[in-house]
Amino acid sequence: MSAILVTDGDQRATLAVVRSLGRAGHRLHVVAGRRHCLAAASRYARAAAAAPDPLTAPDDFVAEVERRVRSWGIDVVLPVAEPSLLALLAARHRLGDARIPFPELDAFRALSDKRRVLATAASMGLAVPDQRILARPDDIADAVNGIRFPVVLKPHRSVATSGGRRQKLEVRHAADAAELAEQLRRFPPAAFPLLVQRRVHGPGVGVFLLVWEGRLRAVFAHRRIREKPPAGGVSVYCESVAPPWGLVASSRALLDRFGWSGVAMVEYKLDAETGLPHLMEVNPRFWGSLQLAIDAGVDFPALLVRAAAGLSTGPPPVYRPGNRLRWWWGDVDHLLARLRRSPAELALPPDAPSRWAAMFEFLRIWRPGDRECTLRLRDPAPFLQETADWLRRR
Repeated sequence: MSAILVTDGDQRATLAVVRSLGRAGHRLHVVAGRRHCLAAASRYARAAAAAPDPLTAPDDFVAEVERRVRSWGIDVVLPVAEPSLLALLAARHRLGDARIPFPELDAFRALSDKRRVLATAASMGLAVPDQRILARPDDIADAVNGIRFPVVLKPHRSVATSGGRRQKLEVRHAADAAELAEQLRRFPPAAFPLLVQRRVHGPGVGVFLLVWEGRLRAVFAHRRIREKPPAGGVSVYCESVAPPWGLVASSRALLDRFGWSGVAMVEYKLDAETGLPHLMEVNPRFWGSLQLAIDAGVDFPALLVRAAAGLSTGPPPVYRPGNRLRWWWGDVDHLLARLRRSPAELALPPDAPSRWAAMFEFLRIWRPGDRECTLRLRDPAPFLQETADWLRRR
């Protein structure tokens, strides 16, 4: 069994990785911005350490990880969030014999570039949202030319570099040209080129793949039921669905175009008007609802570590549709947003449930097939840590 270091200990995906690999017998170590974090509270975490922020201090972050790799005798390093991946993939030569089961930095950056991914997908015949590319904030005339409102404004990267410094960038919405102009003024220069997309109304479907050495090792799919923020973001309640094999094939072909080897989430929206799936983006890393895939029978972290070690992973696992994952505190945030803010303020689609309907759905605390994301009876401490953190933020 291996000694494994996992970054970003406050992420739910990191907790899922720690629980998965800990059950498999590996020795798990966690780094985060603070020692007492979500994943470090797990019974499966052997040790934890605080590390500098990889977004604002990537060199210091890498130096701390390098030190921990040596002192803990680490065999495998698993970065989870994008800033950690950017920092460590650029410095993997500093980690000695420890493996990072991801491709080189150039491949990761290419697949993280929304503009490049959507252009490649369109050239392959995949449906993508109608969009305009803005090189500068004052190109608003190009943005509104022929596009239907409402629109979504997406920086071409979620983490961009400007003046030698990295920063995380947000997605914004605009209902009309006046709001678009206002939102454009709020973006920093690092956000450009900016994607202005016609908003696709409809359910979200995620296709999750593990490709290694040219073989499809695992596949999973889920549908989003509720998100945070409510207009679109991370899923707070989602359900496993049978693999949509057409989308699986398209997703695999897209990853192959980028020479990708590792885990990835490929996100689609099913247009409510036409039923046509539109590719939204690709996240070439572990995702927030990872625990749902593990619960349903597809243990991506264990499969990735086995594949990277040259061990057999067998055929792609068959999983159970109908499993649901609820992130309790994320769902509370979803409900509070619905109660405190109007549909216009939240940029909700016209067919969004009413506040009363949202309240009723939230109060359906449990139904067969549901599991909570962080609360597990054999490993309860992470939920207590998360609860304390949520209350401190209020």
